[in-house]
Amino acid sequence: MAKEMLQSAERQSLADSLREFHTETGRSLLDLVDESPVLLVFLRHFSCAFCAQALDRVAQVRPQIEARGVRPVFVHLGSPERAKPYFDYYNISDVERISNPEATLYQLPLFALSRTNPFSHFLNPTVWKGWLKGAMFKYGIGMIKEDAEQMPGVFFLKERKIARAFRHKTIADEPDYLKLVGTG
Repeated sequence: MAKEMLQSAERQSLADSLREFHTETGRSLLDLVDESPVLLVFLRHFSCAFCAQALDRVAQVRPQIEARGVRPVFVHLGSPERAKPYFDYYNISDVERISNPEATLYQLPLFALSRTNPFSHFLNPTVWKGWLKGAMFKYGIGMIKEDAEQMPGVFFLKERKIARAFRHKTIADEPDYLKLVGTG
């Protein structure tokens, strides 16, 4: 009984939080979660090679994700105008996305996405390995205009709860999007 009450309270807390955030088309995140499961992908900044890699990978597996009835939704730190060319380039301009320059959604205790010193990435062998594996050459890097300290993450939201989560330990971590939605 106590476990059920705790789960109910967690669902209500998540629902209250999701109700406050709206996509660039004006839909609340809670409405989207109530309609179908959501793969919520938090990006760092648009000059990050690994964020471009995330956009590309989600675009590649989108048919399998949607075949499971799951809707991908992105959260980014830029303005809608800044985000548009990136989503257009990867042919996912029609996915719902949330512009959150203040990172308030990132910082909700339910998601608990960490922050890190961006210069520490240059000292991390995992990041160098990711760059050398091709992320930097294929996706490039650019001038940082968003918050480079914010770490990304991916959450599978279903029935008003976080069913599965992937919180990046490094910017080079590669989530298995299909496994997160239960197809991998």
